[in-house]
Amino acid sequence: MTLAEDQDAASARQEQARSRSIPHEVTRYLALDRLSGIYALGVIILIFGIWTPDTFLTMSTVRTIAANQAVTAIAALALILPLAAGLYDLSVAANLGAAAALVLYLQLHGFSSVTAVLITVLGGVVVGLVNGFVVVRLEVNSFIATLGMSSILAAAAYWITGGNQLVGKPSAGWFGTIGDGSSLGVPDPVWIAAGIALILWYLTEWTTVGRYAFAIGARREAARLAGVRVNRIMWSSLVCSGLVASMAGVLLTAELGSTSPDLGPPYLLPAFTAALLGATQIKANGRVNVFGTLVALALLATGIYGLQLVGAPGFVSDLFNGVALIVSVSLAVQATRRDRRT
Repeated sequence: MTLAEDQDAASARQEQARSRSIPHEVTRYLALDRLSGIYALGVIILIFGIWTPDTFLTMSTVRTIAANQAVTAIAALALILPLAAGLYDLSVAANLGAAAALVLYLQLHGFSSVTAVLITVLGGVVVGLVNGFVVVRLEVNSFIATLGMSSILAAAAYWITGGNQLVGKPSAGWFGTIGDGSSLGVPDPVWIAAGIALILWYLTEWTTVGRYAFAIGARREAARLAGVRVNRIMWSSLVCSGLVASMAGVLLTAELGSTSPDLGPPYLLPAFTAALLGATQIKANGRVNVFGTLVALALLATGIYGLQLVGAPGFVSDLFNGVALIVSVSLAVQATRRDRRT
């Protein structure tokens, strides 16, 4: 066989191998362990579409679910970086509630909308800095540190509101319309959540910070020995969480036009459920990710909304989220173990 014939034969074998690998790659990407949430969402839509087609299969349902879940989506996204770095920020919901109280309180006491929002977001950054100090410098477990911060922020929200509901949505300026406005038929809060999701997706998937955060979450000491500035990344992830959580609180107040001292805590369970269930989606290795979190949130919100439409009792949302949280954590642990064995 000549050299040219040998090269042609080798090229033919390579091309044949590539043609065989393409279906395999497609099958692997569409596997149940990657897209189970999307398949489950399709099943839920089919069930409620048959059960109550007149009220469920409408564009109004899509807009309602999207608008109602925008704040929860932002709260869940706030958890992405800390969870990637192996940290639990239990203060996210309380931070959201304190921010919602502060931004309205400031506006009711003469501050402009822009100034009030800037002060509130800065407050969220301060919360993240304090969390980082306690976790990184004082070496307190993140679960305990942020749980304590959650209690402090709950007290702050009570102090700001005086234990009462504050009402008084400003009618002038962008803050007065951002909560209930829309662009291109899509509610403005959904656009804001989508923008934050894109930023965090780029940060986690395409930057060194994101790669380092996942390395720390997988093997903290190994990352440290490899030269990664572990403390700085952990601290930054908590600051980012505080910033995003405060933005969720600002948006919530813009939507409601009111606030109360107990507004934030109910968001904790849905946010963690979406983030942890999202770790079992798209990536299929137990790694938190933005798109998986959004898929999980859509699955949970659609299921709960469908049950509410057919007259399910009020406690069904907590029951649904609680079961989903247990299942999601179990699946994420199994996926992580399987990935490590591989």
